[in-house]
Amino acid sequence: MVTDETLRLPTIQFRAVLDLGERLASAITLPDALAHPDLFADWGDDGEALNLSVDFDDGQLHIVLDDTGPTYHYHGTDDPFESPWPADQTETLLQWSLTLAQEIYTLEELLDTIADAAEWFEQGFTLYVPETDPTQLELIELGITGELLTLPWLGSGTVDHEHIDGDHHPIALVWTPVPGRDGLQIARAWLDPTTGEPRTEALPGVDWAAVAMAEDEVLSWLLGIYANHHVAPTPEAQIMRAALERMGGIS
Repeated sequence: MVTDETLRLPTIQFRAVLDLGERLASAITLPDALAHPDLFADWGDDGEALNLSVDFDDGQLHIVLDDTGPTYHYHGTDDPFESPWPADQTETLLQWSLTLAQEIYTLEELLDTIADAAEWFEQGFTLYVPETDPTQLELIELGITGELLTLPWLGSGTVDHEHIDGDHHPIALVWTPVPGRDGLQIARAWLDPTTGEPRTEALPGVDWAAVAMAEDEVLSWLLGIYANHHVAPTPEAQIMRAALERMGGIS
């Protein structure tokens, strides 16, 4: 199954005025082979630790920073402490990423401000300007990719999707027939490692009559949800990436 791009809403131009600090990471030049990472940051569940993901097709550097200092590990190798990239490239990437993480950590309100900007976008506004004391501000301009048109859940009960262990970014569709009862995984979606397209499959033993939607209808619905939330990044993730790229000097 592949997504039908004719059902995607149009790209909308959006501008956000943000405090991006001193942009110290922009003084460090990334190696050509690692010059275009996919960036995402969030605060951990306790709100004390910052997570920064620096993603490439062949691996990821993940940094966790709190008031005790940074820790980091890699994805894409058998050993999480072994880099997927040559030592000289890794050294520069690590220096750049740690500098960027420290600056995000110092700008405590940045991620909340980006979330506010995304909320403005979702309300239909095309310019976000925060309330702030006088400071140096940056104008971020980007085209935010429209979502695929999807129907609401038309089966019985309710559904949610959650990340599960495994390669290629798998998620599970969790169906809850009655509020307050445990949910049941009924289908999975992941990225095909060869094509990069989302794939889906139903899990065995599902009572599709109880779900009140046919198996193929559920898989089609899940495909759209996966494409919107795990292939095309959310407006917040797109604004964040543009802001972090500006901070890191790669846009």
